[in-house]
Amino acid sequence: MPTEASKIPGVAPLLLACPAFMTAFYGIYGYLGDHLHQHLGLPLSTNGLVALTYGVAFGVASLLDGFLDRFGPDRIMSGGFIAIAAVYLFMAGFSGSFAGLLTLVFVWGLANHIAFNALIQKLTMVDPGRRGTIMGLNSAVTYIAVVVGTTGFGETYASFGFAGAGVAAAVLSLVAAAAGAWPASHAADHLEEARKPS
Repeated sequence: MPTEASKIPGVAPLLLACPAFMTAFYGIYGYLGDHLHQHLGLPLSTNGLVALTYGVAFGVASLLDGFLDRFGPDRIMSGGFIAIAAVYLFMAGFSGSFAGLLTLVFVWGLANHIAFNALIQKLTMVDPGRRGTIMGLNSAVTYIAVVVGTTGFGETYASFGFAGAGVAAAVLSLVAAAAGAWPASHAADHLEEARKPS
């Protein structure tokens, strides 16, 4: 049962890290284009350049996947979320500069690729025997994050602008970092204890 899989030591913190991470992503991505058009006066076609920049960075980051294999997801994931939080804070600070935002979008794509892959690797390593169920739960909370990110950030963006949304996204990314750090020191030990014959 999916609910039983969520009780596996180490799964629940990762399932908290995922929606925090994805809510921040969709909250920013959903309103970046509007900010560029409404507040910086750029044409709507600029959104295509932003999407291209992010996509290229996300793809280029695959060249760094060897570092994930070398150092392991425990060392990389929380650091990746902290880096993403820093990107969001810089986005808040450079919200009035298209060149600054475009540069940060590239860094964002790199950091998101690394953190996301580390998160997925950690989820699949928690209990390989129930990998499918765990990943199904991850997909469910991700879809929830899509809705929460695009709707929940609407009020923040309307009240505090893109800079306010950037700060909110940074806070969520730090929540993801804190949640993701928990299994690194506890989940493996708990899982090993659970598997010992009584």
